[in-house]
Amino acid sequence: MKIPALAPAAILLCVVSPAHAEESDTSFTLGEITVTARRMAGSSDTVVTSIDRLGGDVAQRANFNYAWELVGRLPGVLVTNFNQGATSGKFSLRGFNGEGEVNAVKLLIDGIPSNSNDGNMPFIDQLFALDIAGIELVRGTSDPRYGLHAIAGSADIKTRIGGSYADARASAGSFGTVEGQLSAGLEQGRFSQNYLVAWRKSGGYREHGDSDRLSLAGKWFFSPSEDVRIGAIARYYRSTAQEPGYLTLADRSRDPRMTNPYNASDGDVRSVGQYSLHFDNALSDSFDLTAKAYFNRLRDDRYVKFSASAAQQRRVTNEDQWGFIAALHWHTDLAGMPVMAELGGDTQWQDNVSLRYTSANRVPLSQTRDQAFSLSVGGAYAQLVLQPAPWLKLTPAWRSDRVGGSFFNRLSGKPAPINDYGTISQPKLSVALTPTQGITLYGNWGRSFQIGLASGAYLIPPRTIDLAPSINEGWEAGLKFAPSSTIEGRVAVWQQTATGEIKRKLNDPLGDSENVGVTRRHGFDAQLSVRPLTGLSAWGALSWQRGTIVTPDPSTPQFVGNEIDHVPQWLWSGGVDYTGLPKLRLSLWANGQSSYRLTAANSAAQGKFGDYAVLNAEVSYALSDQVELSLSARNLTDTYYEYAWWDGAQTLHSPADGLNATAGVRLRF
Repeated sequence: MKIPALAPAAILLCVVSPAHAEESDTSFTLGEITVTARRMAGSSDTVVTSIDRLGGDVAQRANFNYAWELVGRLPGVLVTNFNQGATSGKFSLRGFNGEGEVNAVKLLIDGIPSNSNDGNMPFIDQLFALDIAGIELVRGTSDPRYGLHAIAGSADIKTRIGGSYADARASAGSFGTVEGQLSAGLEQGRFSQNYLVAWRKSGGYREHGDSDRLSLAGKWFFSPSEDVRIGAIARYYRSTAQEPGYLTLADRSRDPRMTNPYNASDGDVRSVGQYSLHFDNALSDSFDLTAKAYFNRLRDDRYVKFSASAAQQRRVTNEDQWGFIAALHWHTDLAGMPVMAELGGDTQWQDNVSLRYTSANRVPLSQTRDQAFSLSVGGAYAQLVLQPAPWLKLTPAWRSDRVGGSFFNRLSGKPAPINDYGTISQPKLSVALTPTQGITLYGNWGRSFQIGLASGAYLIPPRTIDLAPSINEGWEAGLKFAPSSTIEGRVAVWQQTATGEIKRKLNDPLGDSENVGVTRRHGFDAQLSVRPLTGLSAWGALSWQRGTIVTPDPSTPQFVGNEIDHVPQWLWSGGVDYTGLPKLRLSLWANGQSSYRLTAANSAAQGKFGDYAVLNAEVSYALSDQVELSLSARNLTDTYYEYAWWDGAQTLHSPADGLNATAGVRLRF
């Protein structure tokens, strides 16, 4: 096995050997992270790769339409803004786009898997700012904890659990937007309960963009002893949203806020529910156990017409997911060498129904899809953390997954089996060297996998040969430095290749996939944060990435060397926060990206779109310890930017929000 990322570590091994132990750290943090007594089982603390964290203080004061926008505040994260009602957008990373063709990020909410069957992220819509305690983004292929959808990494959004507080915010702003949030916690003795009620209504930047959203959550945890915690979480979310549709190039240039007459009946009704049980037990000073069981439900009913020449479609998605996650962690000293070991795994079962119809103004004309399919994915992993020297950590790991399920086309009455993917083996290895305090050099190598999604996971005629999983092999080499409490930074280079990558056909009646071929993604990330003066902090991030088709599908040999669509090569972000004046906080931040190709054909006639630079600002004033007033403005310069795609004959465009402002009041007790 070739492991190029470990070469820098091997070189440093020969020249550096400090005698004292130093704590390795590969993370980069925005905001304040509350450190509590951590349970090691299933934690990212044993993962040696680039990890980014967003603090709850940043999240809770943020003003956003959907929570995926908040994840976009983290360095090197690509956000794809469809701006189509409930189909609002998503985030992605490491050279993967957000089109929904290859969904490469495992999403978790309080450790519960939260992707839909196709890897998209409808469950993230239920999250509102006041309930978010922090976000943790783990990049690359070296994390053994997750299998399905963890092609390029994972994101865990943690919500507020425990504590006694009442936190409320009311706000109003541009486009007829009004929002109310109430987050409350009560902790008495060994029992804690937390609740969220949130509602948001908006008219939208564009015509025919009304939305109405309600989110409810309850969390109950009990600790019968200091070593045991038992809990339950229940969430329910419902949204009703209109869709303004996509505009031609001429129309978006003439009036970006318009909608097409043929989109007048487009819209979506979506509900999601998440229900989970949690168990944590410190079995001894050396053993730690965590386990979770969950049930997810998605119901989505969407009417959409993409262009004047296309028919309106009704798309119905019904998904139920059941699953279990567990990990057992052990640590000790063997002949004076610290050793940690972890065994874990997860399994998920899905029952899915996908229906599609052609319609006219929500009147059904014909049914084009009636599919019922089940999917089960189970995996197990083993991981060691060895510290043969105080300044050196070695982390070998191995994960294996198995896939099962069946498919039934209820229109034709024909069943189909799952592709025989076999046992999907994923070895991983990481190295961290800490020659002195505040400096960590790290490298990692690993494999992750991709399988077909929806009907693409099954052996449906005319296919007669089982598809193999696409194996993603990636490496990373990085340097994290924090020489003092006033400066923190990280640089990393990475690469990820895939065998037989496949992508969903987004508007295919069967919901099938197509072969992309062998792909390579590579790039670098750089982040820096400084606190030069009391009350003043600044941060910046720059990422370069490129995704190319190395060996295309035999039917498209002309695609060799072409760029993967909708992947901008440059991503950047940065900001300044000032709290040096009593009761006053000022924030200014910006982000942007370069343009991207619209299809793998890389046709000059299609053009390149998507580049932007957006400036945002916020000012808040504390009237007292309990009352805070705020005013935020997004897209301060009223810059035009958009999402664009190619429908086979023309470019179609969805303008993003122009200048908008929100005023709010927050009450905390």
